[in-house]
Amino acid sequence: MHPAVMGADLTNNGESRLTIGWSRVQTFQVSAKFVRLAELRKLKETEQVAAVCYRVRGATIEFLLVQTRKGRWIFPKGSVEPGLTHAQAAALEAFEEAGVHGRMEEASFTRYVRRKPGAAGKSEGRSAGKDPGVNAHLCEVSRLVPPQEPDRNPTWFSAEKAKRRLRSDRAPDFGDELARVVDRAVARVRRSRGENPAAVPDPRKVQFIDIGRMREASSKSKAARLGDVS
Repeated sequence: MHPAVMGADLTNNGESRLTIGWSRVQTFQVSAKFVRLAELRKLKETEQVAAVCYRVRGATIEFLLVQTRKGRWIFPKGSVEPGLTHAQAAALEAFEEAGVHGRMEEASFTRYVRRKPGAAGKSEGRSAGKDPGVNAHLCEVSRLVPPQEPDRNPTWFSAEKAKRRLRSDRAPDFGDELARVVDRAVARVRRSRGENPAAVPDPRKVQFIDIGRMREASSKSKAARLGDVS
C-alpha cells in the first residue's frame, strides 16, 4: 500500500488546496531545526490549527466534527508542528483524528480563539492574550478511512446541526465563535462553487506532500530537537 499523501492543486477558480490521498508523489522533507524546549511549549500553547472538513450533498453542505475526550464536538485540530506549514499541520490532524482524504486549502480562511476552561469570566483583553489562537483551514473531503486516534467518532452534520453541536456544553461566547467559523465556511464553499463569483482568491503555488514520509521526518525532527536521536 502506498503511503498516505497530501498535495496542492489549483481549482477552477484559482484556489490552492492540499490534496490528501494514497499515491506516490514528490517527497516533502521536514527541516530539522533545533529549537529551545521552552519555545516549543510556548508555540504549542499559543498557536493551533483546525481542519474544517466538509462535503456537499446536493444543495446541502455538511461538516465533519470529532469528539474530545470530554465528549464535546469540535473540528479536528492540534498544535502547529515546527517544520510544517499551518496547512500541512491541519491536514495531519484531519487524517489522524478523522481519517480524512481530500483537498486542504493552503491559506487559512478564518481564525478563532480557543477559550480555556474558566475563561468566560475573564475580560476579553485578558482572555485573548492567553488563550491559543486557532487558524482554520477548509478541507473538502473525498473519502474517509478509520482514524488513527481512537474514540474520536467522526460524524457528519448539516451546518445548522454542526453549530448546535459546537455550542453545546460550552460558554456562550466561545460557542458563538465556533458557530461563526461554520458560517464563514459555508460562505466560502458557496463562493468556490460559483454562487458568488465576484470574489475569487488569488492563485498560489502548487505543492505535493508525502504524508507518510512527512510524519516520519517530523518525528525524527522532534526527537533531534529534544536530544533523543536514536
